[in-house]
Amino acid sequence: MRLRDYIVLGWDQLRRRMVVTLLCVMGIAIGSSAIIVALSFGESISHYAREQMNSFLSMDEITVESDGSYGDRDSTHSLNDQKMDIIRQLPHVNSTLLIKPMDYVDFTVDGSKTGSFQLIETDIAQLPEFGLDLSQGTFADQSNGVIISYSAMYDIYDPRLRQLQAEQGEEIQRIMYPLYQKTITLSIPVYGGSDISHMEELPVRVVDILKKPDGAEGYQGDKIAYISPALGERVAQLQNSEMDDDRNTSPPRLTVKVDDPSNVTQVEELIKKLDLYTQSNMHYQETTNTQFQIIRLIFGGAGLFILFVASISIIVAMTMSTYQRRRQIGIMKVLGANLAQIRNMFVVESALLGFIGGLAGILISYWVIWGINIVLQKFAKSDEILFIDSWVLGVGLFFALLTGVASGIYPAVKASKTDALTAIKRE
Repeated sequence: MRLRDYIVLGWDQLRRRMVVTLLCVMGIAIGSSAIIVALSFGESISHYAREQMNSFLSMDEITVESDGSYGDRDSTHSLNDQKMDIIRQLPHVNSTLLIKPMDYVDFTVDGSKTGSFQLIETDIAQLPEFGLDLSQGTFADQSNGVIISYSAMYDIYDPRLRQLQAEQGEEIQRIMYPLYQKTITLSIPVYGGSDISHMEELPVRVVDILKKPDGAEGYQGDKIAYISPALGERVAQLQNSEMDDDRNTSPPRLTVKVDDPSNVTQVEELIKKLDLYTQSNMHYQETTNTQFQIIRLIFGGAGLFILFVASISIIVAMTMSTYQRRRQIGIMKVLGANLAQIRNMFVVESALLGFIGGLAGILISYWVIWGINIVLQKFAKSDEILFIDSWVLGVGLFFALLTGVASGIYPAVKASKTDALTAIKRE
């Protein structure tokens, strides 16, 4: 017999026992839909969490520094030009940004107003690739220009305003002072040995201002001024012409942009082989994935339990069918049907039950996800975030089909052992 013949015979028997068939199909459908919804829920929330973490935590970036546990003078474990060139050539590395933190400096603007921020020397042209957008102005690597963070415009000390607030008894408030396109004078500390001997003035121009971070007050965040390597060299010369890169308040670090967050761990392991210290935000994602994995297991376990209950109903239904079809089985044996053909007939019939139940489960799961999304949009004021991947549908259908096949093995073996002559005589 061909597979098509088995399917035709099985479908005919399922139509004859319509009520039993529907009950078995519903049991499988509920179980497979529970598995699909569980996997889809975990996959959707995990995807949403990854997107949110990537937007706030830069999941595709790696911070590389010298391994300080070996001491600053150990060149083997330091971040040098040779190692940076190797890192730039690693697979999956899109771009790199060298950050050289320098001193915190005071500045004066409009004659009497003062403020402070930290100078950071870097490649200005690379800043947009690392998520630093401007609220006004354009990125320009100017030798006498600085790019400041949004929070650097807060806490500008204005003597006249402070005096007026004190006279009126008002609480001193943090007010933003516009610095865009203004010339400010930096007070550069000049070192004599390890101490500051005096201050030198360096006028610069605020050419750009970074955007305010989403969901944060304007004055929240570090007060930073990004400067070009040329301006950084001028600052170093003012501090002390004999000083080298030790002028930095902390060692330089290299930020590595990877083409995809899934490749971060691989790139990080390659960088560690250069005896460098690395740090990324992947541990946040790993923690989140573990939590959602528990949710998947709970709902998936519930779905498997429902499928187990459904398999019992299929076994009972197919065993009853074996008893009711003894004469048919006996006639088939008399006409030459072998044991394998009898077993295959019942296994295919139960597999049809699983397949139909799996298709019904897919339909139910789409209804459930659709309903959950409506609730989220109506009450949580959230966009549609739950979705069903194609591989999840395949998993649900596979378990449904597996349940049907496994449930049909016992009735098939029992049917194949039916004695033909006895069955015919009794009928």
